[in-house]
Amino acid sequence: MKNLAWHTKLVLAMIAFLPIYFMIAALGTKIGLWSWQTGLGAMTFSAGPYLLGIVAVVALISLVIGLLKKPRLKHVIAIAALGVLIPAGMFLSFMSVRSTAGENPIHDVATDTADPPAFSAETMAARAESGANPLSDYQVPLGELELYKGSAPELAIKSHAQIINDTYANLSPLPLGGASQADAVAAVAAAMGSMGFSDIRQNAEEGRVEGVAETFWFGFKDDVVARIGENEIDFRSVSRVGRSDLGANAKRIAELRERVATQIGQR
Repeated sequence: MKNLAWHTKLVLAMIAFLPIYFMIAALGTKIGLWSWQTGLGAMTFSAGPYLLGIVAVVALISLVIGLLKKPRLKHVIAIAALGVLIPAGMFLSFMSVRSTAGENPIHDVATDTADPPAFSAETMAARAESGANPLSDYQVPLGELELYKGSAPELAIKSHAQIINDTYANLSPLPLGGASQADAVAAVAAAMGSMGFSDIRQNAEEGRVEGVAETFWFGFKDDVVARIGENEIDFRSVSRVGRSDLGANAKRIAELRERVATQIGQR
């Protein structure tokens, strides 16, 4: 480090700071130092690209200096190049996330779009206490829902049911086959446990199993419910905050369904 030029040291410091900054944004949200709007919205997606740009510009200047200065030092050029490539890669990742959000515009997904599984009063109370988004009517166009005001016209005219049927056409209820309702309830609870859900609650009489999934970095919570009927199991997963879930709820339902299917011997 002592033999490095000042601009190379600056680039190294900024490269090291990048992951620390984004981890602080995420973990600060998770432990409640600030809201998700601050951690994810302001710090990550608003300020983050500017930070990446600053690092890339400083690294580019360092790269030019390294190329012009004689003799050329390979390690100086390599560090500067990394300082350009790392922010560029992270920026492309940001763009990918935005694209994924556009492809997955909702955060409430179920295998039954005509009559989605309902949550218990306990779950609804927990959602209300945490300031979660209200549950939406699956048949109402998004443009008529407060959360989606200002959406693009082509999105505003679609309902949750339409989006789910178009985007997640592979999601379907799980037939019980020869399994009893009691066995299915136990299988769903076990599958939720194996996926790391918390606050798992079973109600065999009502044929309902609920649990809470939480993301690692930001600590976002999603409520999940399975409705066990006489012939099949329907699943629903709903994020408490945000508009797009980046496809997480559909993936979670698919994994949960697969695990339950394995336990009850169905597909």
